[in-house]
Amino acid sequence: VQLQASGGGLVQAGASLRLSCAASGLTFSRYAMGWFRQAPGKEREFVASIGGSGTTTKYADSVKGRFTISRDNAKNTVYLQMNSLEPEDTAVYYCARGRTPWPGNARYEYDDWGQGTLVTVSS
Repeated sequence: VQLQASGGGLVQAGASLRLSCAASGLTFSRYAMGWFRQAPGKEREFVASIGGSGTTTKYADSVKGRFTISRDNAKNTVYLQMNSLEPEDTAVYYCARGRTPWPGNARYEYDDWGQGTLVTVSS
């Protein structure tokens, strides 16, 4: 399984970014996908997840109402639309493949991880 995340960058507070994660080497729709992030000096934390069918999603409280996770199973790609970005959102963002079709919010529920894409939000 390979996961390739992209779309990070440097933006100002209030701006938007869309992250993408292209997956290969798996039957994509069979698995939940998640986004996690890790800020400097902090542990990796859950951001959002989506079930294999795309109908069920979960979000961290810190991003609810600002971030939207979605997936295109025909393209084997999961997205994270990030609006109203804040400096506190600065982190390396990782996509991950879940062990089951059902979305989870714990790291142990994910087996494969992408390389990460850096998001920097300036104030």
